Amino acid sequence: MLKFIIPFYFFFLSLLASDDYFLSLRNDKVNLRLGPSFDYPIKIIYKKKYLPVLVKEKSDNFRKVQDHENNSGWIHISQLSKKKSGITIREKVLYKRPTVFSKPLANIGAGRLLIISKCKENWCKIKTENYSGWVKKDGIWGKL
Repeated sequence: MLKFIIPFYFFFLSLLASDDYFLSLRNDKVNLRLGPSFDYPIKIIYKKKYLPVLVKEKSDNFRKVQDHENNSGWIHISQLSKKKSGITIREKVLYKRPTVFSKPLANIGAGRLLIISKCKENWCKIKTENYSGWVKKDGIWGKL
């Protein structure tokens, strides 16, 4: 009986352990390719610096990434940064302090790029264009 339980245990444990992690785009123009080489054609040209991407696989100097719209492809590691950023999935309220009882500063629409300076519990301190303050973590896609 133990012979059958141990393989299933390791199988489910491997499913739970994910090596995926977030990075962001280093430049204003980054090519997403169909494969892990400069020989592969360009699928998408991203034109937003600090856009967060989820790294799914590695192949030499290329990383297979996925964006917030589930587009996936390969980007050279030189075009990626460890800068923390996120994208709002739905409309958010920006607050002066990390509590809903503090002063609301602005409404942030869905799809807005956020540069994240720090997070604590359910809140992140962010900067977006001319605004900075705190937003709730829920509804943000990226490195929190």
